[in-house]
Amino acid sequence: MSWQTIKQKLSHAFAVEPPGAAEPTEPERAAVERVCREVVRRHLTTPALAFLQMSQPLNYLASQAMHFFLPIVSAVVDTEGARHFAEFLEHRGSIEYICRRLEALEDEAKVRERQDTARLEPDALNHGDTETRRK
Repeated sequence: MSWQTIKQKLSHAFAVEPPGAAEPTEPERAAVERVCREVVRRHLTTPALAFLQMSQPLNYLASQAMHFFLPIVSAVVDTEGARHFAEFLEHRGSIEYICRRLEALEDEAKVRERQDTARLEPDALNHGDTETRRK
């Protein structure tokens, strides 16, 4: 085996992914979206972001733990979605992508909540006026 062949085989042996958010595949994106929407729906965005930021260096370890427990978890949740989520966590920028997605969904939820509140306030005022007039 020549030096060039060895050098060529080892050229990517220690390569790391570029910094920044990872881009998920379509099945991974669907799994991440499901998890993020559930977190936002339960109003757990702030604790989730804090946990994700603290555990960012351990994302690969977390993905391997998910793969390990997948046979047990498959009795309760969608196996394919959990597998795709674990595969996405293997990427270096996955936590950054999930955090950005959580923040975007939280912003959308706040806008919807403001719109709902603005739409309901005139109705509440009208009902209040009606009851005041009755007294």
